[in-house]
Amino acid sequence: MKIQHDISLKKYNTFGIEALASHFIEITTIQNLQEVLRQKGYPKKLVLSGGSNMLITNDLNALVIHINIKGITILSEEENHVILKIMAGENWHELVIWTINHNYGGLENLSLIPGNVGTSPIQNIGAYGVELKDCFESCEAMDISTQQIITFSKSDCQFGYRDSIFKNKGKGKYIITSVNLKLSKPPHRPNTSYGAIETELKKNNIDHPTIKDVSNAVISIRQKKLPDPAKLGNSGSFFKNPVITKDKFISFLDNNPDAPFYQISETAYKIPAAWLIEQCGFKGKRYGDAGVHKNQALVLVNYGNASGQELLRLANKIQDAVSTQFDIEISPEVNIIG
Repeated sequence: MKIQHDISLKKYNTFGIEALASHFIEITTIQNLQEVLRQKGYPKKLVLSGGSNMLITNDLNALVIHINIKGITILSEEENHVILKIMAGENWHELVIWTINHNYGGLENLSLIPGNVGTSPIQNIGAYGVELKDCFESCEAMDISTQQIITFSKSDCQFGYRDSIFKNKGKGKYIITSVNLKLSKPPHRPNTSYGAIETELKKNNIDHPTIKDVSNAVISIRQKKLPDPAKLGNSGSFFKNPVITKDKFISFLDNNPDAPFYQISETAYKIPAAWLIEQCGFKGKRYGDAGVHKNQALVLVNYGNASGQELLRLANKIQDAVSTQFDIEISPEVNIIG
């Protein structure tokens, strides 16, 4: 276990932001994590996993702890389902492909989401009609102050839309070390209700899709809409879709009768943030090396050498414009670090 000094974090964040960590260590075991958390003398400690849901805005005078604990274990198996334990350092999309290759269903709609397994419960990752909580059983997390492992059930996690206890009262208190997921065995009932998936399947003349068919459809959709972080720095969707009250929605629809929306309860409506941003004229705009992707207004991109501060200024500019034009506040989905 070796602590390194003045390490570039460019390859450890999907935005490709150049920033230095004053101290850096890679963790491959639970025991190593306990040991490093007990060490004193650092201004602060920052946990880094896949680097896919973060924007680093400056150099970090901190001990950056890169979680790289690997492993997939079958905990139990019954006629209709299997429960897997996945360690935090496993790549999310590689896990999805592993489950499909083993004919376990439930994650196919979450194909090609960037990042690692350990961060998936933090924001209850979701896409195309499915969220992590739909197949989540529990997770284990290390209490940073005591180095003890604690088990969190689904109810303990307090999942919401891109939300969990780990983003609220548990923020900064725990490091997720593993996640347990309950997945289906054949015959599967894949979720194809999301419009784009249905369209993609019909285009390929697939009437009775397998979980692999659904995964392939999602991958195709995402590749058309979203840039590959290996080619163009980004962190996926930068903003959450705002949820507004019924009264505000009625007023909004009066002024914007053609706006898309989703009713999520009798009193709440979700408005696509991408539509709001596009209406404000930001889609495809570039400000130096910071910009908004040409195919998806939710995605901020680094064209090469944008700083975290430049991307943050662009994000703030977009938030101000949406607030001014629509009286709706949009919030970042990514974590701002710096």
